[in-house]
Amino acid sequence: MAAAGDTVRIHRPGPPVFDQTTGEETPGADLVLYEGPARVKSLARTDTEVQAGQEELRLRDYEVAVPWSASVPAGEVIRPGDQILITAAADQRLSGSTLWVTGRQFGSLTSAWRIYAEDREA
Repeated sequence: MAAAGDTVRIHRPGPPVFDQTTGEETPGADLVLYEGPARVKSLARTDTEVQAGQEELRLRDYEVAVPWSASVPAGEVIRPGDQILITAAADQRLSGSTLWVTGRQFGSLTSAWRIYAEDREA
């Protein structure tokens, strides 16, 4: 993988936990699948507008490449619905953004894992 100037945290949000004291649900603990260097690249402008409840969202597609040697916890795989938090980026506008995994690509001659994701911008 070419020099990666970005850093990401790929995680699976935990199921909500019911708080007996407040009577409300709180977010459960995340399962961290990977944390480290990556290359985040916007794909050809493929914006899609979708309606989500009362809100209109614009979906933008990204490719996130992580080193081929990266590992995930035993028995786990990165799958659609997992989230990618961009913790640092060469393009500062991406820092702090969250992407949602939509797919992944494997191959015997690749130099990086390629994970496909979308930005769900309101």
